[in-house]
Amino acid sequence: MGPLPALLLVALAPAQVGHPDIYSIDLVPTPDLREVHGEAQLAWAKTPFAVAVSADGHHRYDLEVRLENLPPPSTLGDYTSYVLWVATPLMEPLINLGVVANGDNAVGTVELNQFVVLVSAEANPEATRREGRLVLRGRSPSMRIQPDNHLMLPPSRASGMAHHGVWPHPPMHPAVRMMPGLEDLQPAARPFLPRADRGEEVPTAEPRRVVALEDGQTLDLVAEKVRRTIHGHTYIMYGFNGQYPGPLIDVARDSTITVQFENRTDLPTAVHWHGVRLDNRYDGVPGLTQEPVLPGESFEYRIHFKDAGIYWYHPHHREDIQQDLGLYGNMIVRPPEPDFWADVHREEVLMLDDLLVRDGELYPFGLEHATHALMGRFGNVLLVNGEPRYSLELRSGEVVRFFLTNVSNTRTFNLSFGGAPIKVVGSDLGKFEREAWVDSVVIAPAERYVIEVRFDADRVLSNRVQVLDHSFGNYFGEVTELGAISVTKNETLRALADDFDTLRENVDVIRDIDPYRGSFDGPIDHELLLTLEVGDLPAKLLQRMRADSIYFTPVEWAGTMPMMNMPSTSREVHWILRDVVTGKDNSEIDWRFSVGDVVKIRLVNDRDAIHAMQHPFHIHGQRFVVIRRNGVDNDNLVWKDTMLLAVGETADILLEISNPGKWMAHCHIAEHLETGMKLVFIAE
Repeated sequence: MGPLPALLLVALAPAQVGHPDIYSIDLVPTPDLREVHGEAQLAWAKTPFAVAVSADGHHRYDLEVRLENLPPPSTLGDYTSYVLWVATPLMEPLINLGVVANGDNAVGTVELNQFVVLVSAEANPEATRREGRLVLRGRSPSMRIQPDNHLMLPPSRASGMAHHGVWPHPPMHPAVRMMPGLEDLQPAARPFLPRADRGEEVPTAEPRRVVALEDGQTLDLVAEKVRRTIHGHTYIMYGFNGQYPGPLIDVARDSTITVQFENRTDLPTAVHWHGVRLDNRYDGVPGLTQEPVLPGESFEYRIHFKDAGIYWYHPHHREDIQQDLGLYGNMIVRPPEPDFWADVHREEVLMLDDLLVRDGELYPFGLEHATHALMGRFGNVLLVNGEPRYSLELRSGEVVRFFLTNVSNTRTFNLSFGGAPIKVVGSDLGKFEREAWVDSVVIAPAERYVIEVRFDADRVLSNRVQVLDHSFGNYFGEVTELGAISVTKNETLRALADDFDTLRENVDVIRDIDPYRGSFDGPIDHELLLTLEVGDLPAKLLQRMRADSIYFTPVEWAGTMPMMNMPSTSREVHWILRDVVTGKDNSEIDWRFSVGDVVKIRLVNDRDAIHAMQHPFHIHGQRFVVIRRNGVDNDNLVWKDTMLLAVGETADILLEISNPGKWMAHCHIAEHLETGMKLVFIAE
């Protein structure tokens, strides 16, 4: 039987749900019960993050089912109830999610990559095996992608894609085989990597140092070439002050510092102070707040720190190259209140990154245009603070506060500590209204999270995700060990177990947000569609993209399509922020606000784009709260400057206009930004 009639779909779907093609399941009745109707909605399970994910990377959905015209079960036989089941495509395991009836049913949480939904009439509602009569069945949207969608071969050779130089094949994901036919594609750009000039001495990068600065003090910051050795291979990269990451700037809230910046790299650059609500002229955006700092030139920044929390600095000019090669560093802003954060034994500041290498060499970047423009540049070597292996030695019972920053070009991480309990306490611009327990931490590019973890035994820091093999329609688990936490049996000096076991409610944050709650249900001021347009791409690449478009996973967790992704450049690919009312795109958008305004913005991630994917959306110079996702209210708010929007999702944010100037908003996948996915708004 085909899909439910359109009128019925409208009646069943709540307002502003995620795109039905990604988050809805039509439940098809058996032929003798055609009058029965049903639909299941996939809503994210409760989480402080953008998407709900288990520790091993499975998306976690709360299944909500609406049923109509079910007859009394006794009319179908010796049955007392209707039971809803979920199972893998192989029907093992088969999970009883409980009794359902006509109307709305909230039935439970599903943590399966691909699954079927069944409704049957049963004599025993607590049965562990389905024995009764089948009434309705459906399959998850993720089952729509099948091998036969991808095994057709594109025309070979003659790509029709202009290119310069000779590019090596991009490294393939070790668990995925790319279909043939794309091997000859080359990007429309010359390959670039930093090189040592004749006679140039390039220093070996040193580990990051902490620089504690008081109000009024000055930091000299130099961007320069450095040598880095990773897994036994030495590369020429970039670093701030010869360090990798750059210096950790430690300051107090409400302090102001001066940064004397000098560019000794071979590319124009600038420094953006990400998340800091500073004076607009020091925001570090070439062409908007300043001119690019050319090689050999300098620029003076004055930075005022208005908010406590964890922030970072990075280039805002060809950051697809410069940031990926190591130009990034953290800023930790200390609050004056001694109880702002809970008591812990120690703090660790971690920057999460990845690096793309092939045969012991860095994979080149596009000189004239950014490559990897479709999906962003996924690396195949994961790094913590610039190293492929993080280590920490603790005593049993120690509680550690981790300040996490994702500085990768495109990768979203799902971090866990080998089963150790994790407490989420803060994000971009401070604390959550309420602390929460989680099994893992989902962190998108440019986001920050503050977590606390108690260690009683040795643990492994891991990135655990479920990856989609587009070629064959299969998901597989991918586990990358990022580091090891070694725990001795000696007890710590101070017992903090009681403090750690307590989830605090932060009254100061609640009071800070209270004045804005009256605007939560107000009208939408602006709506942005996040979408994609492509230009002169080869026919066989477009053919493959159309085959892939039958289903998009809400988050692409790894780079499984490098032969398709790498050749695409910012010349042919145009990621778009589109004002839905005016129809204007990206830099054509003209938004003007007054300081004191509270602006409600709806973000819609276009599932119907030829290659839809998640977008970390960042707003400069202001702060916002995510008040609603897919029509569901957010009941635990935190001030943000970057938020992740999954494929097919709708989110409402409330933006506080507190800082005058010309400010940028953009996707923080570096390659998407390079294609033009940005707008500028004026606050007066």
